[in-house]
Amino acid sequence: MMKAGILSMGKYVPERIVTNDDLSKVMDTSDEWIRSRTGIEERRIAPDDVETSDLAYEAAKEALEASGLQPEQIGMIIVATATPDKVFPSVSSMVQGRIGAVNASAMDVSAACSGFIYGLATAQQFIENGVYDYALVIGVEKLSKIIDWEDRTTAVLFGDGAGAAVLGKVSEGRGILSIELGADGTGGKHLQQTDEGFIEMNGREVFKFAVRQMGETAVSVAEKAGLTKDDVDYLIPHQANTRIMDAARTRLGLAEEKVSKTIHKYGNTSAASIPISMYDDWQDGKIKDDDVLVLVGFGGGLTWGGICLRWGQ
Repeated sequence: MMKAGILSMGKYVPERIVTNDDLSKVMDTSDEWIRSRTGIEERRIAPDDVETSDLAYEAAKEALEASGLQPEQIGMIIVATATPDKVFPSVSSMVQGRIGAVNASAMDVSAACSGFIYGLATAQQFIENGVYDYALVIGVEKLSKIIDWEDRTTAVLFGDGAGAAVLGKVSEGRGILSIELGADGTGGKHLQQTDEGFIEMNGREVFKFAVRQMGETAVSVAEKAGLTKDDVDYLIPHQANTRIMDAARTRLGLAEEKVSKTIHKYGNTSAASIPISMYDDWQDGKIKDDDVLVLVGFGGGLTWGGICLRWGQ
């Protein structure tokens, strides 16, 4: 049976760049403090009049154009986001209307930073079971609207952006080889949105959870695909913290150049971080046909997810 795989990708990030030095002028922090603890140097912040659906639309439009498909060929749109424009209509419905995907179903997925993984895993099932030929999966966040800019422990971490992928059936041996999804609701208190609407995080507890879970999941999805750590060509982790990403890389025994790192440019963009990183690395030639990729993320919920795939159509 032909497997579902990624046919094309798209990306959109706001033009406005906010550097660590910019933040140091409005809060008690510094470039050295932020970089040494997170690896972040700058992040993109969307204007007030640009919504999550606007970011998603731009990324979706590029992915669709790159696929060579017509909008009416898309059977399903899944948007992973923790920052929708509003409770309803869904961001996915807004994107469906704007791109003219008149035959597509549409739903949003809320799994925080793991959301893009959850979205890919969901689309895979519909494609491989023959329900839809093509699906569009988007990871998008406008986290700047739920950041408490007076809380330096969280304000320095996050950014806005979107990444999108068009999925369809690919040639034999390629595509999504294995998935793993998980959650631990008892830990949700460590990373949540407060009653006031802001991000609240227990950094120490989230760090411990992430280091353990990212490494375990990265190894697990490779094994579920019938592969060993030595078979993995490239790791694309959720871009939350360089120390967390390095822990996952160590578990897989990969060299530094075999790990995607875009956190210095964009900060933590939650559900958008993995597709943004994939897009950049694909454009830069770091991802090649037949490469075995491991995608792994964690987020509020607490949730986690991993996918092993062989790149190419």
